[in-house]
Amino acid sequence: MSYREYRSPVGLEPLVACLWESEPVAGRTTRVIPDGCVDLVWLGSELVVAGPDTGPWVTGAAGESSCAIRLRPGAAGAVLGLPASELRDLRVGIELVWGVAGREIGDALGAADPRQRLRILTETVLQRRAAPDPLAVAAARRLAEPAAKVSTAAADLGISERQLNRRMQNAVGYGPKMLARVARLRRLIVQPDEEPLATRAFAAGYASQAHMNDEVRRLTGLTPVQFLKDATLTAA
Repeated sequence: MSYREYRSPVGLEPLVACLWESEPVAGRTTRVIPDGCVDLVWLGSELVVAGPDTGPWVTGAAGESSCAIRLRPGAAGAVLGLPASELRDLRVGIELVWGVAGREIGDALGAADPRQRLRILTETVLQRRAAPDPLAVAAARRLAEPAAKVSTAAADLGISERQLNRRMQNAVGYGPKMLARVARLRRLIVQPDEEPLATRAFAAGYASQAHMNDEVRRLTGLTPVQFLKDATLTAA
């Protein structure tokens, strides 16, 4: 797969992590791992919402060129206008979320060329006039830190763990514990390749190499060696 990311359009940085384009490569599959984001993806003939994943999402090599706009953790609920948890681990057509307006956006994308499609996706998010839940965004930052605890994050933000879980379910699509697990996996990716796996596991925040093995399998469907061989850090 040929994959390219572009920076968030000016003015949409609080909501948008990046824009991206992808070209399928014959004989290769695509494996998407959890990142706390929600994407609006044009798949060549349909605009779909790729909800927040809690495990790997693997697709075949067949397919057309695709492009998307990626919403940051905490932005999906506000942009989509519904609790992000309703889309967890799902891919749904945009018309099921935005009705007639969604179908019209899909029609416009179908008639556009590739560069116009990225502009249309940008304008679609801009016109929603949404603002991310500031508490969910603040919680996401805290939970991305090594050794972060949900109880501490909730206390720092002045709310109960139950309230934090509800706000995260609406804004991100899953609770703070899951988001902390995703953040830990992303920290693992950026550890130096030359270090032993046990060292990389500890540095990322896992209790042990065995703990890392279990978590990586659950989130990616691969062993750590298989996963880290080709892992790349995408915008989130």
